[in-house]
Amino acid sequence: VQLQASGGGLVQAGGSLRLSCAASGRTFSNYAMGWFRQAPGKEREIVAAINWSGRSTYYADSVKGRFTISRDNAANTVYLQMNSLKPEDTSVYYCAAGTGPSYSGSSSSFGSWGQGTQVTVSS
Repeated sequence: VQLQASGGGLVQAGGSLRLSCAASGRTFSNYAMGWFRQAPGKEREIVAAINWSGRSTYYADSVKGRFTISRDNAANTVYLQMNSLKPEDTSVYYCAAGTGPSYSGSSSSFGSWGQGTQVTVSS
């Protein structure tokens, strides 16, 4: 599966960005999708995940209430709407494709990664 993320950029604290990730190479609607981020010097962490149908989602505590993950199976695309951004959200954001229909609670649920898009939040 190939993943192409876009939508990153520079935004002031309190602002919003919407990330998109277009997938190709397999039946998109059969698999969970996720967004991860990695800041310099830090480990990669999961931000949000969504199951194959879009009816079940997971969010890291740090982004609950501010970020929303969604998917459009007809367009083979997953989105991450990020509101009320904080400087600590500054990272490279990666979309990831699941190995099965749901997120299991472990990063091992994901087997393919996109190239990343930089999100920078200024204070």
